[in-house]
Amino acid sequence: MTWYYWLAAASLLINVVILLIHIFRLTTSGKPTDFSKQRGKLTPAIAFAFSGAMSPTRKESAFLHLPTYIAGIFYHLGTFTAIFLFFFNLAQISVNESFSRFIAGFLMISAVSGIGIILKRLFVNRLRALSNPDDYISNILVTLFQIFSVFILFDDAWFSAYYIVVSLLLLYIPVGKLKHAVYFFAARYHLGYFYGWRDVWPPKKF
Repeated sequence: MTWYYWLAAASLLINVVILLIHIFRLTTSGKPTDFSKQRGKLTPAIAFAFSGAMSPTRKESAFLHLPTYIAGIFYHLGTFTAIFLFFFNLAQISVNESFSRFIAGFLMISAVSGIGIILKRLFVNRLRALSNPDDYISNILVTLFQIFSVFILFDDAWFSAYYIVVSLLLLYIPVGKLKHAVYFFAARYHLGYFYGWRDVWPPKKF
């Protein structure tokens, strides 16, 4: 096994340890006391927060910008695909040729989606004004991760660069905006709890 393989493995370990610390902080910090009277059920509201409330029809930022929303879906699905591929590579499990082509095709679509999102952030004035270096670094690292995941499916010569990119991404996740991979779940749970307690979610059918 090569040095860049062990670099990626070590980066993964550091990533997991720091994210576990974030999870520990989330679960041990306690929650504020809600002095209002509970009116609704929490479980269906929390389930709605992770399902119906995520629909583009219920998110103004989504239904007003459907192309970007769709690109974001492909981008995230491509990221999950690349992560699964990374674990296959780390375990040294080979992927058959036909499946490799399918994965490569999907990752190319997701990487193009990522590039489009970066360009929109760069050239749309109101987005550029709201952006900071973390936004660009996160997008660039994830997009490179997807691109190099395609490269290694066709040529082993790219493995050294691939593992270096993966290592940079893994080390950056816990310190940048990408740690929303953890905080996303806490935020959606909080929304479901808050609106379920007040019997606002799930919406009533009239």
